[in-house]
Amino acid sequence: MTPIERWVHAVGHTGRTAWFLAHALAAARLSSPTLEDLPAGLPERRDYLDDLRELLRRDASNIREGRYAMPEDVLPRPSEAFRRSTHFFADLGRINLRRMRTDGQEVFRRKAAPSGDRRPRYYLQNFHYQTDGWMSEDSADIYDFQVDVLFNGATDAMRRQALLPLGDFLKGRRQAKLRLLDVATGNGRFLRSIKQNYPRLPVTGLDMSAAYLAKASEALDPWSWKAFVLANAEALPFADDSQDIVTSVYLLHELPKGARRRAAAEMARVLKPGGRLVLVDSLQTGDHPPFDGLLELFPALYHEPYYHEYTQTDLAALYEEAGLRHLHADRAFMSKVMVFGKG
Repeated sequence: MTPIERWVHAVGHTGRTAWFLAHALAAARLSSPTLEDLPAGLPERRDYLDDLRELLRRDASNIREGRYAMPEDVLPRPSEAFRRSTHFFADLGRINLRRMRTDGQEVFRRKAAPSGDRRPRYYLQNFHYQTDGWMSEDSADIYDFQVDVLFNGATDAMRRQALLPLGDFLKGRRQAKLRLLDVATGNGRFLRSIKQNYPRLPVTGLDMSAAYLAKASEALDPWSWKAFVLANAEALPFADDSQDIVTSVYLLHELPKGARRRAAAEMARVLKPGGRLVLVDSLQTGDHPPFDGLLELFPALYHEPYYHEYTQTDLAALYEEAGLRHLHADRAFMSKVMVFGKG
């Protein structure tokens, strides 16, 4: 990392944290129920922000050491930032109304999914109370901004920690001869980071939302060696032992117990012997005890019907039951990276 790049990273992330923290504080004031009177057991804001700064220091160190590239949009375009900010606040009132009513079933009632849709019932909800759930272009457009407000701009830095085990696995291998599958790719934000660092690696993004896949395709437009598949993680349309790498980011906490087990079995099935599975998801209870209160607060403020059960699940045992070996786990602020091998 050059001195200029170091300055860009520092300024970019300082501004990013301040920008999204300001949105979080404004949203808390405008939300109902109010978030000002928080329950006991939560970390002090200073300790929380210190932990965030540690993640950003680690991110800068990884870039400086060449572990992965400087993100292309660490300094976002002001016009795009303000457009998304306007979109965020325009939608906040609708989110608050659903929160007041504890109503996360609007998507199902309004049949926002096409007629004859075979996606599972649990998928047709307003997760996070967001408008349209996962079903619309508007949702795909604003999702990353909403998540960054939740995590004070740290989302991409948390995701990027998964590039470390990917880099270790890919070292010395011919990218073009391998295959990577990203399960529940969403709008392709993590897959874009992969292609930025490994442009010759053939990748496939899989998701159940056509709207999000369209956004992912747009995000990966500068690169070749890519494909997108509309399918369910519980029934991956790939042959046994066909993927060298499988990744999945922030999927498991959105799944009910049975679906989570079936998705784990499918990821294990399609992974080649000697391959790698890399997961990024929320912390679980006990991973970092000072943050346990936040894990209890999250599903109380957002529509996350399967989150509490997820926080109690032994993920290592779940994937070992599916035939994989748990190799490594690493905390990254409010998330963790888990790595598994096959054979």
